[in-house]
Amino acid sequence: MEKTVAAVDLALPPPGLEREYAALLTQDAVRFLAELISTFDLDVDKILQQRIARKVQLDLTNGLPDFSPHTAHIRKDKTWKVLPVPRRLQNRQVDIGDTAPCQTERFLRALGSTAQGIQVDFDDGNCPTFFNQIKGIYNIFQAVHHKFPGVPPINEAPVLMLRPRAWNMVEHNMMVNGKQVPGPLFDYGLLMFHLGKILYENESGPFFYLSKVESYQEARLWNNIFIWTEEKLGMPIGTIKATVLIESILASFEMEEILYALRDHSAGLNCGIWDYSASFVAKFEREKSSKIGNSEQRKTIADPPVQVLAFPEQDCNDLHTDFPLTQLFREHARGLNQLHVIPEGVNVTATQLLTMPAGGVTLHGLKYNIAVGVLFIYSWLKGEGHFYYRGQVEDSATAEISRSQVWQWIRHQARLEDDERTVVSRSLVHNLVKEVKNELQDGYCVSERAKQLLHTATEIFLEIVQKKDFPEFITTYLNLDHTFLVSSSYNHSFHSTAVVTIHSTAQTKSRL
Repeated sequence: MEKTVAAVDLALPPPGLEREYAALLTQDAVRFLAELISTFDLDVDKILQQRIARKVQLDLTNGLPDFSPHTAHIRKDKTWKVLPVPRRLQNRQVDIGDTAPCQTERFLRALGSTAQGIQVDFDDGNCPTFFNQIKGIYNIFQAVHHKFPGVPPINEAPVLMLRPRAWNMVEHNMMVNGKQVPGPLFDYGLLMFHLGKILYENESGPFFYLSKVESYQEARLWNNIFIWTEEKLGMPIGTIKATVLIESILASFEMEEILYALRDHSAGLNCGIWDYSASFVAKFEREKSSKIGNSEQRKTIADPPVQVLAFPEQDCNDLHTDFPLTQLFREHARGLNQLHVIPEGVNVTATQLLTMPAGGVTLHGLKYNIAVGVLFIYSWLKGEGHFYYRGQVEDSATAEISRSQVWQWIRHQARLEDDERTVVSRSLVHNLVKEVKNELQDGYCVSERAKQLLHTATEIFLEIVQKKDFPEFITTYLNLDHTFLVSSSYNHSFHSTAVVTIHSTAQTKSRL
């Protein structure tokens, strides 16, 4: 086993979180993170480069995705199966989704609910300032170690489905060998180092959601990371289970391959409907046929096996007593799940996957999308990952579909259904943004600073929807091009470099 060294730069603790920071970023934890990142950082770079290459190839050839002939043997082979899911994942009738753990009160309410699971979210519903990451991971640490009074122990509380950031996100507050680290590895590494074993011993994990996976190669990378971690922490292979969110049109052509790549670690697939719809614009921006009409911004969705992600917080007010969705399943569901239901004669074609629902464009829909896009950026600049608008919970997923529609309608000069003489143009959007900003100020801005943030948010929104090339992820754009531009939670101070000795091991490889 070869010894190597890694130079680690860590930001100073976020103000007010010195104790939490010290508990999480111990010398051993930093060493584990450094080794994890050193082992897989180049692989993360590779899959991000593969994403770019795939998009360029589609653009150069005016191509559309299809089922790959190179992996046809996996789709045709009926003998392989994913390993059975653990007992606590067999009843997932109600999950509470997009719960940012940095919001302590909401997180504790979810832990005390009658839901079967909580999507503990560092992705769509979370703004990944250093403060939020440290606070969120520490709150999970406290919950797993039963440190919150009045909250059930972890083996009785709803199961935690931990959702690290997606591959496109970077952690600015840690550098290994002079390079900022992948956000998902920072989140995943700290969670596994501190909580992996105790979750396993309490039959409560470790369970993950994997966001924005685009290919089986990306799923295979996660599988390699899981095996490496299990070996490093002395846990049985297959202990970690992960649900992959199908949020990209490209991933929908590789679902069986994704399951196969994670077959020892899979907890199934789930459709992320808003990101999925936005991915049509991201991948096929040249295609007028991919134009998406007005979307109803509803965030309660049903997925097999009998799973409901209940997002609106107002629906969660009665979680301590008789949660209505839980009662619905008690009365109407046949059994705890539908794992035994295997559809016969289903043959989904490429044409079906590439067909977008028909829909028109209205002035109301255009203004609604502008408001959601502006308010998401405004919330992000305040260090928040979600917000309420007209009785709905909105986050980066709904912001993605909202801003992608506006960008696309301008690009393809869409006509309004309620006035076919009016074309969606840059000047129209500029005028509507001014209207929306004036309307939002009364309800959202109680100070001059808030008004300044809202003004900045409108400027960034206009920048995004006017760009020549479509920014694929709004979160990447905000995280890299506008690095927490005016968020007071972001801390630019760093420790002096620490040199960490790590033991490098041969990376585990799995093949399709």
